Amino acid sequence: MFQQFKTISNAKRSILIIAVIVILAIAFETFQQLYYIRRFQLGADVTFFEIVKRQAYRWMIWLLISFVLIGYMRTQTSKKKTTFRILKLVGLIVGLVLFNIIIIALSSALFSNDTFSLAHLFSEYLPFFMYQKAPIYTLGYIAISLILYLYFENEKLQIEVQELSELKLTNSKLYQQLRSQVDEKSTVLNIKIGNKRKIIPVLHICWIEADDYCVKVHTTNNKTYTMRSSLKALEEKLTANFLRVHRKAIVNMDLAKELNLANTPNVILQNDTKVPVSKSNLKMVKDFLAKY
Repeated sequence: MFQQFKTISNAKRSILIIAVIVILAIAFETFQQLYYIRRFQLGADVTFFEIVKRQAYRWMIWLLISFVLIGYMRTQTSKKKTTFRILKLVGLIVGLVLFNIIIIALSSALFSNDTFSLAHLFSEYLPFFMYQKAPIYTLGYIAISLILYLYFENEKLQIEVQELSELKLTNSKLYQQLRSQVDEKSTVLNIKIGNKRKIIPVLHICWIEADDYCVKVHTTNNKTYTMRSSLKALEEKLTANFLRVHRKAIVNMDLAKELNLANTPNVILQNDTKVPVSKSNLKMVKDFLAKY
């Protein structure tokens, strides 16, 4: 049953909750009146449904006036919650309850068998209905206010979630467009040397050699720098001209001048350094050189 309740839309769920609250309030007040009537023997053979029928129009008035509260809560949804606005809501609820009491007292006085008089209205009807109806009417309006507040806040949150979802989709499309236009490969290597950082442009790298858990970066000025990384990690970062020619070597093919196909194939760089090429990678190196 709870799962079925969760599948109901927020609007229908809120209406259902308000309806249950109203029914419970009517039932509570009816049982209360029935108890007093029987306890103090104010009427003979009075039933529950007779009391409900007798006071039905009063609850109809209460419900009609509650639309003022619904309209007010809707206008306050987008506004910041402050102490002044809370006090304003409390004042509105008190005002609506008093308005209810006055209308009910006035209608009861007009349609009673007694002769209507203002003195009788203020001395008898208003105090009686104030004592009988004000507490339950006030609690009812407070409950409706809380439900409406949660409903409108949830509605606003759903709108914001939808906007964020659309923004995410838009940003994702822009990212894909930019990704297709911008090369994400690194243009420099950041190598830590002592307490300093050495920035080496990839254009100045001849080849990179694996060395246990580190790599040795050989540059065009015949210097070597040790970097804590793996060849696999660097291979993913470097541009397409860097080829993994061996499980222990990556070569900048822009600086290669010759491919030696001797018994042990190797790439000869412009500074005459020979880097071995594994048999499994030899075809890839040939294909790369064939493009130029």
